[in-house]
Amino acid sequence: MRDAADHEAPAPHSKRLGRELAMEFLFSCELKREVPGAAAFDVFMESVKDEFKLADNRLTRRAREYAVKLYEAVALDQRRIDGIIVKYCHNWDMDRISPVDRNIMRVAVAEMLAFPEVPHVVSIDEAVEIARDFSGAEAGNFINGVLNSIKNREFAEEPR
Repeated sequence: MRDAADHEAPAPHSKRLGRELAMEFLFSCELKREVPGAAAFDVFMESVKDEFKLADNRLTRRAREYAVKLYEAVALDQRRIDGIIVKYCHNWDMDRISPVDRNIMRVAVAEMLAFPEVPHVVSIDEAVEIARDFSGAEAGNFINGVLNSIKNREFAEEPR
């Protein structure tokens, strides 16, 4: 979670906020052993309004829409997404990766798979920045290495 100093920063772009919301929602569902869905997402959004300082405005509506698309993409294809991640996490099982880092990578890989309009490098850069905000610099480096390997090997024929 963010600390109070992070809330002083300018509001992120709606897609960035959507990525953060999707990651936190998936993280929350994983910890609670819940299946991600619309009702659970509504409850989640109510619970994080203050943390993210979410007003009822265009930025929040767009971020929410993007978060829904992302968590649904992960939920629909999680087995494949996790398989891709494990393939490039040399000698690391999914359960050895922190839940935050695991869900950051899930969101990024889902975006690479399901959102052709988003360049892969944008998905990677956003994941690294989110990792630095929510997990730490070392996590950002780890995630960057894994996601770049995925981009270079899984999507080599799709230069986005």
